[in-house]
Amino acid sequence: MPCELCDDTGWKPLDDHGVRRVVRCDCKRSEAGQMRLASANIPKRYQHCTIANFTAYNESLKRAAEKAARIAEDFPAVSRGLFLEGQPGVGKTHLAVAVLKQVIERTGARGLFYDTRDLLRVIRSTYDPSIRTTELEVLRPVMTADLLVLDDLGAEKTSEWVEETMNLIVNTRYNERRLTIFTSNYKDIPDDTDPNALLFRIGHRMRSRLHEMCDFVVLDGADYRELPTNGGPEDLIMMWKMRSKSASLPSPGRSGGRQARAQLRDRDADVDLKWSGGKAGRG
Repeated sequence: MPCELCDDTGWKPLDDHGVRRVVRCDCKRSEAGQMRLASANIPKRYQHCTIANFTAYNESLKRAAEKAARIAEDFPAVSRGLFLEGQPGVGKTHLAVAVLKQVIERTGARGLFYDTRDLLRVIRSTYDPSIRTTELEVLRPVMTADLLVLDDLGAEKTSEWVEETMNLIVNTRYNERRLTIFTSNYKDIPDDTDPNALLFRIGHRMRSRLHEMCDFVVLDGADYRELPTNGGPEDLIMMWKMRSKSASLPSPGRSGGRQARAQLRDRDADVDLKWSGGKAGRG
């Protein structure tokens, strides 16, 4: 059935103070959004995620959902991205993907999702002569996307190459004022000797950039992946209350401080960056 506004021409008539002109039809904008959504690299596990189906059962999750909704509604008139911090399964990836989807569908913006470890693995694969792609071909869309989601920042194994590559991506987007949403399981505390700290994982330079680029939002909740079959919000609330608020975020052991960081950096740069996956959840 042809579009009622443009008869499938892609242009609809508009009366602008008595002057007749044509503008791009909404159907073409929607079509462009769907095409860009399909190429946004969103994993199938998260393609159902929206802000509306995010379960916000406490104040921290409500604040995070409100921040996400504002960005999704106001883009491109948004100057700061989001850094979503919290333990696994609280909904960080869900909200990040929800914003990405809504922005692409509403505006047709160029959006892209990457798990940080997967991105680094793809970049590293360009050094294999049997794979006909280049590092620049991988990095260009990451650095130029109107909205980029980098999931699980800090989970990658630390090395000099990793730090240089991630700093290149972040600095480029920082300098070009392109919006980025990050998620991480690591606490943003000013301690570069604690392997549980974001600062230990990414270094001072990147952390400073992130604080200028993003609003930091902490999500405190239960691990959605542990929700029983047919469980609901009441179960999540009970699980959340039982979860120790003092539990450490997942990372290598606490001992060693700077020495541990140095050991991580000295590991072979060719280490396998693949991750083992896990149960369906909200990130």
